[in-house]
Amino acid sequence: MTLEPWCASRRLFLITALGLLFSGSVAAQTTPPAFKVLVLAEAGGIHKPFVDAAKVWLQKEAQACNFTVDYIEDTKLINDSYLAQYKLFIQLNYPPYNWTPTASSAFEQAIEHGTIGWIGFHHATLLGEFDGFPMWPWFSRFMGDIRFTQYIPTFVTGTVKVEDRTHPAMKGLPGSFTIKDEEWYTWSRSPRNNVHVLASVDENSYTPETSIKMGDHPVVWTNEHVKARNIYIFVGHHAELFQNSDFTILFHNSVLWAAGR
Repeated sequence: MTLEPWCASRRLFLITALGLLFSGSVAAQTTPPAFKVLVLAEAGGIHKPFVDAAKVWLQKEAQACNFTVDYIEDTKLINDSYLAQYKLFIQLNYPPYNWTPTASSAFEQAIEHGTIGWIGFHHATLLGEFDGFPMWPWFSRFMGDIRFTQYIPTFVTGTVKVEDRTHPAMKGLPGSFTIKDEEWYTWSRSPRNNVHVLASVDENSYTPETSIKMGDHPVVWTNEHVKARNIYIFVGHHAELFQNSDFTILFHNSVLWAAGR
C-alpha cells in the first residue's frame, strides 16, 4: 500500500529522528498527534479475529500517519464532551443497538453537525430488533433507510465494483476487486436513493452460487444529508481482509478522508 504523502513524510521524520537519537546527536523528539480516533469495537464473538487484526493494522497506521487511537467496547463513556476529544469515530463491527440514550443522542448530534467523522464496518448495519433491543430509527435513516433482512451463512466470494472512482476514499483502487468468503448482508431495500454509493457487489459473481440476493446491492456508501464525513464499508467479517491490499487501501483512504486530512 502506498501511503499518502503526509503519512510518508511522517514516517521519514520518525526514521530520521530515531537515527539522530541513537547517534546521540539530538534528544528525543515528539510531535503532537494530528488527530485522535475513537474506536467502538465489538468485544468477543465471531468477529473478534477481524477486530483484533484491525487493532494491529490501526496501530501501524497511527504511527505512520501521526494519530492516536483509543478503544472502548461499550457506549457508557460516550457523551457530548467525550466525543469532542476526537476527530474520527470508527464503529468497528459494534452493532447499532445497546447504546445508552446519552451515547446515541451525542452521536446523532455529532454526525448531524459534523463535529466528528465516522467509519462503520459490517455489523454496523445490523438494523432491526435484536437481543431484546428496538431498532434505532435515526441510525436506519443514516444508513439509507434500511433494515437487515438476512445474510449468506455459507459465505461466498464476490466482485466489488467501484462506482465513484473520484471519491477520495476510492483513490488508488482498481475498477473492481475481489472480496473472499464474506457473509454478505441483504437489507429491506437498496439504500441507493438515500445515500451516495461508492461501490456495490456484483451478485452474479458470487462463488459458490447462492439464491440470497438483493438485486441492486451497494456495499460502500456515504450519506451526504448529514454534515459529518461518513463512510460505511460493508466488508469486515474475517481477519484475512487485512491481507487484501484493496481492502486496506480503502480503509486507509477512509481514515484520512473522514478525519478531514
